[in-house]
Amino acid sequence: MKRLRISAISYLNTAPLMWDFEHPEAASFDSASYFDFSYTLPSQCATSLREGSADIGIIPAAAYVSIPHLAILPGVTIASRRAVRSILLISKVPPEKIQTVALDTSSMTSVALTKVLFTKWWGGTRRFKPMAPNIEAMLKQCDAGLVIGDPALQVDRSRYITYDLAEEWIRLTGKPFVFAFWAVRQAALKAAPCDLDLATVFQESRDHGLRPENLDRMAREWGPRLGLAQDAVKGYLTENIHYYLDPDCLEGMKLFYQYAHDCDALPSAPPLLFADLDVAKAAVI
Repeated sequence: MKRLRISAISYLNTAPLMWDFEHPEAASFDSASYFDFSYTLPSQCATSLREGSADIGIIPAAAYVSIPHLAILPGVTIASRRAVRSILLISKVPPEKIQTVALDTSSMTSVALTKVLFTKWWGGTRRFKPMAPNIEAMLKQCDAGLVIGDPALQVDRSRYITYDLAEEWIRLTGKPFVFAFWAVRQAALKAAPCDLDLATVFQESRDHGLRPENLDRMAREWGPRLGLAQDAVKGYLTENIHYYLDPDCLEGMKLFYQYAHDCDALPSAPPLLFADLDVAKAAVI
């Protein structure tokens, strides 16, 4: 049997989602028999699915509009209902005075969100420059820089004018913001073993990862790795990140797709196609 290839994000916010894959003793399935997994950056997850080198990936929401023949695995996401702490626009000047913006090359969704915020609410024409997520280098060349993920968590926010982009979106729209979700290539979905309920596999892995004792373990392991206090790590995973792709998140995601298209930040989004894994088909919702 050919194992399904999973491409995951190498950031702290993915750690609860990958719990059963990294701790197979906790899982109700034999992960080694069904899956191979690897870690990369968000934008590379999308590339892996597009090129067919991965079957399942936790892709940036923005990538869904440009990769054909995907189905969304229901119920699991990386989203936020409040300030997210790990998607930051860091600036030397107030937003109305920003003329140049360095954009984190590891991001897709946050880049589109940045362009939506400027075009729809902050006004004016900006020049955007893709750059590696080094805020010191970014601010040497531009008025502001977008950084995401673990590098954003490590920024000393007391040194800069900082805008949490999830917080800005929620303040302006009243909707949650969806950054990423699990997607599967439809060809891989149809070829998956009949006894493998992918939706349950990924939902259970999240649920196990969010157990208090496992969050404590993640905080102990990731705190020293990122130079953060354990309480800050646990607070980020439990308060800033929302892991459930619920109806409110779907409404927020559809609104983002609409605004991003209106602002020429993304192509028009296709219908949201969700995997119906009991019959290896897909359903439009």
